[in-house]
Amino acid sequence: MAQYFTLHETHPQPRLISQAVAIVRSGGLIAYPTDSCYALGCAIGNKPAMERITQIRRLDERHNFTLVCRDLSELATYARVDNAAYRLLKAFTPGPYTFILKATREVPRRVQNARRRTIGIRVPDNVVANMLLDSVGEPLMSSTLLLPGAALALTDPLEILARLGDQLDLVIDGGSCGIEPTTVVDLTEQPPRVLREGLGDASVFAGAA
Repeated sequence: MAQYFTLHETHPQPRLISQAVAIVRSGGLIAYPTDSCYALGCAIGNKPAMERITQIRRLDERHNFTLVCRDLSELATYARVDNAAYRLLKAFTPGPYTFILKATREVPRRVQNARRRTIGIRVPDNVVANMLLDSVGEPLMSSTLLLPGAALALTDPLEILARLGDQLDLVIDGGSCGIEPTTVVDLTEQPPRVLREGLGDASVFAGAA
């Protein structure tokens, strides 16, 4: 059964953050809050945990996994970003957006979209997530906590524990963070193309260059 940590929304307890980081680094799969909804996350190179995410969400090879980063400085390591894309990233991060970009060689091929060799990148505006990312020291490989056939993502940490506790190593209760997933924008095309409308305002990308 997964462990369950209750963290203060604005002043997360360092002791619990350290324990969460240890779980991630030891190969664990966690559920954690973001600025849009709860997500599943693990270390980038953790193949077994990635396979567990795939099983929980019943994902296929077309799915774009997301690397959740602490800030823009990490992006160049994992994604190819030209000047136009960087301007958009700078304007809309941190925030409830996921941007699809071409992956670099630093991203394991199994994490990339199998056909397009792309990866989702996002920088959340959430204190708990950001403190966790700072302490881990690298992005978390993540996926929205949206179960097969569900219209909305799971957002109640106790429900997450009840439904997925035997498939996770840790549930981080960081309070309410809404039910809408991120808005997904493909920056590999010009103009950028909105793939999913979510919490972030999609209209700002109409005709963006």
